[in-house]
Amino acid sequence: MPRMLEVSDDVRAEIGDEEANRLLAGDQAPSSYDCTSCRTPGNSEREQTSTVLFVGEETAVLAFAHALCIPSQVVNVSEAQLQGAVRSITGNDPAEAPAQVDAFADPDVPRAVPGGQAVLGITSGLVLIGGELHPALVVEPTAPIARPGTDGPGDDFLPLLIEQGFIPVTDTSTLPSQLSGWSVLLAAGLLHAVLQPGVDGAAPTSWWQAHKALSVTDGWRAAVNKTQRVLVYAAPVGSIGQQPREDLLRDALDKAAAGGKLVAASMPLAGT
Repeated sequence: MPRMLEVSDDVRAEIGDEEANRLLAGDQAPSSYDCTSCRTPGNSEREQTSTVLFVGEETAVLAFAHALCIPSQVVNVSEAQLQGAVRSITGNDPAEAPAQVDAFADPDVPRAVPGGQAVLGITSGLVLIGGELHPALVVEPTAPIARPGTDGPGDDFLPLLIEQGFIPVTDTSTLPSQLSGWSVLLAAGLLHAVLQPGVDGAAPTSWWQAHKALSVTDGWRAAVNKTQRVLVYAAPVGSIGQQPREDLLRDALDKAAAGGKLVAASMPLAGT
């Protein structure tokens, strides 16, 4: 039976017209699936379904999602991210990641002092703005950040992000504006990366990526499925810390904002 599939031009270019036509005809696409964004059942015979192609260095995986959750697209990820997504989708991931993890930043933006890649800690939580809960990520490096090509001293983390389009936050009760070209990558309901625009129109690259996919709460996932965006806050080392509760995290964000040590942006979901 034909499927109600959306196959973007980018996905078609990757898999070829023959494979795309087989998918649309129902030969290669399942009728039922678990949406890799909201993790709830979907049916490609009865509702519009997006084809999402995750492409790594050596392998590629085709996933399916409700078209209302995400559009059909190609998502470039590292091979490690792709294998982690496969384990998550197939249910063979033996353990969930903690709520707070460290990961390597892209080598271009920014780098830690005295050298090597910056290690960024990231925390997921819900932020109340205007009476509505919004999914948020809080990014804080474990060391001062120097501008690429320099050895410091000083911490250029916030100036570098402002140059990328992040906006200084003075009031956490206001929604940050959307940052063009940046997005947050979830696969099988797990957080994998924050993506930044590629150079000269190239595919997006990971600015932050998890060593191990980060588990988020059901409340966080429900909020992101509702808003289809994530608020990403960033602060210099020592400004936020690893707060055990969301109210304490909000207090830390308020203090950082009052001290001029907080920037933020709103980002859509990429992939799932």
